[in-house]
Amino acid sequence: MAKNIIFCFSGTGNCLNIANNIAKVLGETKIVRIRDNVSFTDATGYDKVGFVFPCYGGGAPEDVLDFAMKLRVYPGTYTFGITSCSAYMGTGLAKLNKIIPLDYWGVITHQCSCIWLFPHKLMMPLLTIGEAQVRSEELAENMAGDISDGVVKVQRPPMNILNAFENMLWPAIAKKKIASFKVSDKCIACGQCVKLCPRGNIRLENGRAVIGSNCAQCLGCLQYCPESAISIGRITDKREHYHNPKIRAQDLF
Repeated sequence: MAKNIIFCFSGTGNCLNIANNIAKVLGETKIVRIRDNVSFTDATGYDKVGFVFPCYGGGAPEDVLDFAMKLRVYPGTYTFGITSCSAYMGTGLAKLNKIIPLDYWGVITHQCSCIWLFPHKLMMPLLTIGEAQVRSEELAENMAGDISDGVVKVQRPPMNILNAFENMLWPAIAKKKIASFKVSDKCIACGQCVKLCPRGNIRLENGRAVIGSNCAQCLGCLQYCPESAISIGRITDKREHYHNPKIRAQDLF
């Protein structure tokens, strides 16, 4: 059995890549994807327990916090959380810390995956995909070094009031965007989006992908679609699509 475990939620690959890079440094680390077909609830046998997840709408994906509520962790186990975002960390780490107190936490900015909101290159600092990837790998390695050494942060993850307000509005915004999903005639019914969806929210019907209403807004289906057949309004057709250059769609199945 691995000594350490990382629970990861990832739609377009940035967080899985970060988790992979941390695991390389820690060694003997198991990575578990947070998605609909995972029933993992017991992390009591691990030395270090970590979470890597993105910032969605000023907070963490609901799936991450729901998963953390069900997870058993021994008191005194070293815990950590890393969030990936395009500019600001949001409330995710602060909310996770209330469920599972974190010994260590960090933030890594990368390309924006929510392209119906911003072009993917709109990140802080402004970097190309290649530059952002190099920076992400370096930061993940540095954080992994701290985690390996058992560094404990005295300061708790902050709860920004503006982000908290944004996160309150996010479900209504996401619901509106979910209703805007369209699948064009370019769809070849390859089934990749079905396997990618962390909530099992996509099915194939009459030779075309059909997207349901239970969407986490990870946009993996849109960003990885080999035919660019999935959109959320015209803006996502115009903007360049993005997924992590080191993560294949198969890595997220």
